[in-house]
Amino acid sequence: MNGHKVVSHEAWIEARKQLLAREKEFTRLRDQLSRQRRDLPWERIEKNYVFDGPNGKETLAQLFDGRSQLVVYHYMFDPNWDEPCKSCSFWADNFERSVVHLQQRDVTLIAVSRAPLAKLEAFKRRMGWTFKWVSSGSTDFNFDYHVSFNPDDAARASATYNYVGKTSAMAELPGISVFYKDAKGNLFHTYSCYARGLDMMNATYQYLDLVPKGRDEADQKPHAMAWVRYRDSYGR
Repeated sequence: MNGHKVVSHEAWIEARKQLLAREKEFTRLRDQLSRQRRDLPWERIEKNYVFDGPNGKETLAQLFDGRSQLVVYHYMFDPNWDEPCKSCSFWADNFERSVVHLQQRDVTLIAVSRAPLAKLEAFKRRMGWTFKWVSSGSTDFNFDYHVSFNPDDAARASATYNYVGKTSAMAELPGISVFYKDAKGNLFHTYSCYARGLDMMNATYQYLDLVPKGRDEADQKPHAMAWVRYRDSYGR
């Protein structure tokens, strides 16, 4: 950060106004992209998925909880892991308090993982989270939405993630999927995003993008998010 350009207040205002014009252009483009996202065609869901949750066995339709729109965060938690993905926990901290606001706009937000419900509930208590978190371990849900991969498929050229050939050998990866239920109870898959498509859902990263150092992850080893810890583990 040493040697960064320093100017007068007047020159700073002029530079800021130039950037503001670009920011406004980006905002208009983002609004256009959001409209195009909503205009995507839907696909009907024919398979009957049944999840394990705090209310017992629940179908995908029941997870809507009386609303017409459902957002699922595909949370990386393999059944054999003792703890979930730290990065997914970082995202969960960000959407934890959004749940009640989304409910007022006819949206239910939940997390889904393959780990058994007991593990999900234990970690949820540790973090003090209140959002609904269900297990898809007895279903093909994670595999059908391309966030979980069988060991034999994880490295195959035919495996896909983020709509392209999968390059990671990881058997669990993150994502977000959106569903709609019409008045007749028909279910539709309307949208899914993965990888950097999740960035906009992390408020902490949006704040980091405002500060002089930015995300400051270039020198992190062995990967950019190596600095992330569970919320109760920083400073240990």
